[in-house]
Amino acid sequence: MLKGKNVVLGVTGGIAAYKACEIISGLKKIGANIDVIMTRSATEFITPYTFQSLTGNAVVVNMFETPKYWDMEHISLAQKSDILLVAPATANLIGKVATGIADDMLSTTIMASDKPVVFAPAMNTKMFENPGVQENMKTLLKRGYHIIPPKGGMLACGDEGQGKLQEVSIILEELERIYDKELQRENKDLEGIKFLVTAGPTREIIDPVRFLSNHSTGKMGYEIAKAIIKRGGEVKLISGPSGLEAPEGADTVLVESAEEMFEAVQESYPWCDVLIKSAAVSDYRPKTREGQKVKKDSRKEEIQLTLVRNPDILFEMGKIKGPGKIHVGFAAETEKIKEHGEEKIQKKNLDFIVANDVTEEGAGFAHHTNIVHFIDKNGDHSKTEKVEKSAIAHEILDKVLLKKKSENS
Repeated sequence: MLKGKNVVLGVTGGIAAYKACEIISGLKKIGANIDVIMTRSATEFITPYTFQSLTGNAVVVNMFETPKYWDMEHISLAQKSDILLVAPATANLIGKVATGIADDMLSTTIMASDKPVVFAPAMNTKMFENPGVQENMKTLLKRGYHIIPPKGGMLACGDEGQGKLQEVSIILEELERIYDKELQRENKDLEGIKFLVTAGPTREIIDPVRFLSNHSTGKMGYEIAKAIIKRGGEVKLISGPSGLEAPEGADTVLVESAEEMFEAVQESYPWCDVLIKSAAVSDYRPKTREGQKVKKDSRKEEIQLTLVRNPDILFEMGKIKGPGKIHVGFAAETEKIKEHGEEKIQKKNLDFIVANDVTEEGAGFAHHTNIVHFIDKNGDHSKTEKVEKSAIAHEILDKVLLKKKSENS
């Protein structure tokens, strides 16, 4: 809850600047303390005195005016705040932060803050849909910032479409939700819980030169491991070949083949409370592994490669799953997401599955983002928007924690 907390409200130059008055009123009602930073262009729409009257605090506009705090002002406000909200957020301000430009008090304070920063964009529809603006917002999400999307409707300019500042009530609800979630994570809510996470692809060797594999980079599993560490949990990460750096604080075990990953999971399984299997394990391997490179035969247009089944790690671990253990699976699909997900939950004795349609843009392998379906063993089904994999990692852990609490209650 934001009662008694310090909120820094950044106001940029747009017709929706007047809505900041309603935001301040709503924050005051829940007992928050508000400091306002305005851009120069925002003062063309509303006066600093209005915000000073509403908040009871001095309003900052100029980086070089007389400081009202003993510290450098942008550092002082960044350190004082518990959460920072920019509403309305213009395309200009979003672009500045995305590209690392800090040339006024608001952008400088955002750069100096290590607290949650939330943007509520408001602008012309065409501007909002501009690829540059969309790319900048993706960059912000990737860096851990939060965005409350604008709503659709008739804009002040007469255009109709997405771009109106989101309803104040929704902004306030989202602000509290984001703050509560960030606070929960900072309070190490996973302390004492042991996680076993698999990540990346496996390689099935044909000969010393060639192998069978897939497009997985390991990004999702590595983000899950990092999120666990951030929230105070213990994690052993079993990773197939990946170019990613091992997360600091994780006990990382590197393997190559599906059989090696299976052995590593079996060895560590008794230790863990939660198994999250995000690795993309090869279903088959060559029946024989050649000791020398198989030479091309110019007389043959075709060759035959005999494959045999690899162990299904989640299925095998599901057979020995004990009381109190939580199993989370992943499924990369191209159709019938819910049907295939529910089938795998039953077959592999999972608590829930994280499934995605790898044909969707921005989802699946080799992306920083993903679009996933959460399906649990009770048949509950929800789908995320396209968000950073780091955000999905925390959603997975939130669901694990909720499951663990329900079992302990």
